[in-house]
Amino acid sequence: MAIRTYGQNAVDWEQRVDLDRLRVERLARLKDTLDRSDLGALLTFDFANIRYMTSTHIGTWAMDKLIRFAVLPRGGEPVIWDFGSAAKHHQLYNPWLDGESRARAGISTLRGAFHPNAGIATEVARKVAAVLAEHGLADDPVGVDLVEMPILFALQAQGLDVVDGQQVFLEARKIKTPDEIGLLAQACSMVDAAYEELYGFLRPGVRENECVALVSKVLYELGSEYVEGVNAISGERCSPHPHVYSDRLIRPGDPAFFDILHSHLGYRTCYYRCFAVGSASRAQRDAYTRCREYMDQAIALVRPGATTADIVSVWPRAEEFGFANEEAAFALQYGHGVGLSIWEKPIFSRLVSLDHPETLEEGMLFALETYWPADDGWSAARIEEEVVVTANGCEVITKFPAEELLVAGRKYWTAGGSLNTLRESQSHLNTDKNGNGHHH
Repeated sequence: MAIRTYGQNAVDWEQRVDLDRLRVERLARLKDTLDRSDLGALLTFDFANIRYMTSTHIGTWAMDKLIRFAVLPRGGEPVIWDFGSAAKHHQLYNPWLDGESRARAGISTLRGAFHPNAGIATEVARKVAAVLAEHGLADDPVGVDLVEMPILFALQAQGLDVVDGQQVFLEARKIKTPDEIGLLAQACSMVDAAYEELYGFLRPGVRENECVALVSKVLYELGSEYVEGVNAISGERCSPHPHVYSDRLIRPGDPAFFDILHSHLGYRTCYYRCFAVGSASRAQRDAYTRCREYMDQAIALVRPGATTADIVSVWPRAEEFGFANEEAAFALQYGHGVGLSIWEKPIFSRLVSLDHPETLEEGMLFALETYWPADDGWSAARIEEEVVVTANGCEVITKFPAEELLVAGRKYWTAGGSLNTLRESQSHLNTDKNGNGHHH
């Protein structure tokens, strides 16, 4: 059955995304993955892992601060230490944390901004060690996802065996629950709407940053939690791909590609689309066709039991499109899990996947991205689709049209009829079939 995209409101007359079930099933997956590991507990400072474990969120301003932390002891329930009054909020509004017993005030080092002698790191480590001791886990390894150096040293000073815990978190998160898939599909539907507006807006004279502003406005008005980024790349900036927008004016005949990354209740999108503005050159069209072929070949292979190596093997080697090696071309032919963070398991890249393949499973959700530079030396095509692995294949949840290169902007009329949308951006190259620019 097709993946449903429900309305975002709660209603009594339809069973939609069930957020209580989401909270329960995420924690259950994490506990199960912890039980199957050799760790005694998980300690997280990572915003997405904290949300997955505790179903708390205090605003996107906090994402890069490393101020909050939470621990999941084997056989126990998560405890979160949060920023000042946020902990009080959790006690009042997050009954799944049992009030003050597991939603507590606590603060890390503010990435070193606190005076090193204030004892903040020691206090963080003391709080964590006390919970582990309560559960008889003081001597077991504690898996941490990411950590500031003073916190690491303080944890070790408490006698804790600190090891990498990120693999346990990402292992738990790689299979999406039905409610996670529902939220990820809703997130994509919001980007569909942004592309519809962008397609109508694109024309000569608008700047890349204005495109970013338009997309952000559409998404926030639709209820987006966070517009993480909008890649807006046009004209000769398309090759090589700079991965950042500018204030460049879009010109007639430009290629323009966009990546829209936003968060809906924490669940992300990574969703490229590529357009030609006013018209497209043959080189641009051919690059797009090739880019699309690599995408379709990859999607055709996605099913449970296939591997990331199977997928990347149909993609070109870095040397085939102008790069010295796979590291230099990284993320141009690429795939990555999408969930509460933008890049999670599984990863698809010739850099790693051929030697270290991962097996695809039902319920995985990931983005596949392809790129091809045009043979004119400056334009390029970029496409990305998000897919859900189903029982016997996959379903694409990014639905803005991308099977052929779309031309945006107004249609132009000439004395002889409509201006051809397959043309070179320099007019004189279109006035002679031989391309030497002179009439005979």
